[in-house]
Order: sequence, then structure tokens, then C-alpha cells
Amino acid sequence: MPADFNQQIIEEFRAGNGRVGGLFEGARLILLTTTGARSGRPHTVPLGYLIDGERRVVIASAGGSPKHPAWYHNLLAHPRVTVEDGAFTYEADAVVLEGEERDRVFARAVEADPGWAEYEAESGRTLPVVALEFVTGGPNAHALGEGLKAVHDAFRRELAILRREVAEAGPRLGAQLRVNCLAFCQGLHHHHTIEDAQTFPFLGERHPELAATLARLRAEHVTVQRLLERLQELVSAGDADPRALLPQVERLSAELEAHLDYEEEQLVQVLNGVRP
Repeated sequence: MPADFNQQIIEEFRAGNGRVGGLFEGARLILLTTTGARSGRPHTVPLGYLIDGERRVVIASAGGSPKHPAWYHNLLAHPRVTVEDGAFTYEADAVVLEGEERDRVFARAVEADPGWAEYEAESGRTLPVVALEFVTGGPNAHALGEGLKAVHDAFRRELAILRREVAEAGPRLGAQLRVNCLAFCQGLHHHHTIEDAQTFPFLGERHPELAATLARLRAEHVTVQRLLERLQELVSAGDADPRALLPQVERLSAELEAHLDYEEEQLVQVLNGVRP
């Protein structure tokens, strides 16, 4: 893509905490910063990605070009990269997948979007598949409340994508969609576990007046967790039917949206006032 177009996407992504419009609206998008193989200078590009458990996977398609993109050459020379996902910025190690692992992940990508196969055919090369493995990093926002809102927005974006993917799925649940659903469930469960074990006790000690609010939020966590567990059961079934899955995703979406809205209404301002 032209450098000026990339820069527009980068600026919009950062200003919107990961939310963009236009060509990439509703897509899974990260900003990847590599170190120039020759210049040693940082270079940032917006890239679509695949979920692979706790890793993010990018494919060096270069839009079907016969040459590998510059960012791929950069990470071969300097595998330590920086990833921005809207809520967090972190360092990661870029690992080029090989052999069966590469083919398996690429097959999932093609099943989810045949455009990857078209790019590979146009390019005349085997498209490199690169896993980005978390090393260290943290939230972008300095204020705790704004950080919570950014994390919530990331869950909202991912859930909206999942709803669309499930609604548009064929008669069977594709492998990548299965991975996406399970990763979302695990990520949300982890977030709520941290809130229950750390954030809510911390706030309860400093703000006794929030006791009823925190009790309601904990109860809503239990409700959401039941929905997550049911979704995981459906997704994990060998014959999972997207038509049966969609009502469960819709129920989860309604419950979670209401929960996130209430939590932000009650806690964002309080958390923004917390000083280390």
C-alpha cells in the first residue's frame, strides 16, 4: 500500500484506540513496527492478522506481489518487533512458521478467507506465515479508567466480528472461526478473573460506597461466564452448527454489552482518580 495511505490508517488507528473506518472497518487489525534491515530505523505498517491461541499471526502477502514485503525482510534481520492492538502495546518475537505448522495455519486462513490462496497464486511464491509471540508490554492508556475503556472496546470489536463471522458461516463451523470463538471466551474469562481477584477488592477497600456496585458486577461475571461456557461447549462439538451457535452469540453479546456499559458508567471516573 502507498506510504501515505498507510500513515492515514496508522493515525486513525492510534486516535481511535484500534478502531478504523473505510477499507479496514470491522477487520482485525494491528500496527506492526519492525526495525529496518538496512537502515536500523523503525517502520510501522497496519496489518490484518489471525488469532492463534495467545499468538497473533500475520501473512506476508504483499497483496499478491512477487516480492516479500519490506516488513518481512526487516523481521528476519531483527525478530524483536512492537505490536499495537488498540488497547495494548507490547514487544513480541516474530517467529516464521515452517513445515506442517505453517501449512496448517495457512490452511485455516484460506478456509476463513479464500483471498489468501488467491494472493499466493498471484505472487508465485509460498507466502510466509509469521507468529508474533508476546514478550513484554502493557496498556496504552495512562489513566486506569481509560485503560479499562480501551480493553472493553477491544472486546466489543472482537465480539462484533465474531457475530458477523458466525452469521455468514456456511453449514459447518470453520477451523479458524472455532479458534476465534475459543480465544475470545478465554480472553474475557481471564479479564473477569483479574477484576474479581484484584481490581474489585482494591476498589472495595478504597471506596466502601461501591459495595453494591461491585457485588452486581461480580454477579454479572457469573452470568457472563455461564454463557461463555455454553458457547465453548457448542464450539468444541465436532459437528458444531453455526445456525445453533448464532443465538448463543447474540445472547452473550446483549449480556456483555449491558455489563460493560454499566461497569464503565460506575468505575471509569473512579479508576481515573486512582494514583499509584
